[in-house]
Amino acid sequence: MLLVVDVGNTNIVFGVYKGRSLLHDWRIASNKDKTSDEYGMLINQILQNVQIKPVDINATIISSVVPNLMYTLQNMVIKYFNHNPLVVGAGVKTGINILYDNPKEVGADRIVNAVAVSEDYEGDSIIVDVGTAITFCVLDQGKNYLGGIIMPGISISAEALFSRTSKLPKIEIKKPDRVIGKSTITSMQSGLYYGFSSMIDGIVAHICEEWGKDPSKINIIATGGFANMLVSESAYNFIVDRDLTLKGLRYIYELNR
Repeated sequence: MLLVVDVGNTNIVFGVYKGRSLLHDWRIASNKDKTSDEYGMLINQILQNVQIKPVDINATIISSVVPNLMYTLQNMVIKYFNHNPLVVGAGVKTGINILYDNPKEVGADRIVNAVAVSEDYEGDSIIVDVGTAITFCVLDQGKNYLGGIIMPGISISAEALFSRTSKLPKIEIKKPDRVIGKSTITSMQSGLYYGFSSMIDGIVAHICEEWGKDPSKINIIATGGFANMLVSESAYNFIVDRDLTLKGLRYIYELNR
């Protein structure tokens, strides 16, 4: 079995593949203060709940945008699963051509998503990962990674409203019943939901205009924790692929093994 691990700023998403089938996947909080032993015991306990033993895991691949956690998780895999993990980074084969000014600057999560799209979807694609940060990646049908956009995510903005203002409360991020809020909380929820959903559509429009593409003839794919909510009323035909990153990790592992 293959353990795939994607380390984000807010959550660690991991899953177990048997062949090409994703058997299970989970989401736990990213915590830079946890030790390799704490992560090892936690992940093993989660796996044992679905009758998966450490000896059943014969390979692991990790991608991370949190450098402080990479060393911890590498040590965890070595100690608790008795093998060296494959880490997505410089020197790892991806099968895509990264046309960034400095390819090493592209985050591992963006590369992994692009690899998954290059394998699963035909034609030109825009990939929107709606997480702690929102990233847009542009991939052409020749598997050329053309670049993208990085912006603050909805949870960052919600936290900023709470922490940087005197009277605004901490709120649940959700779609409100109406655009025009009738209370401070519903006004904030409306601003966040409609602000970010409109911004996503607007950026897709700008990308297509600059790229010279008809949006109806390309793949527009969303993934990440807030994807379902923020593209549910989009003007574009979004494909929501919740397992995109985990699939990309499996493809990269197969390409490098």
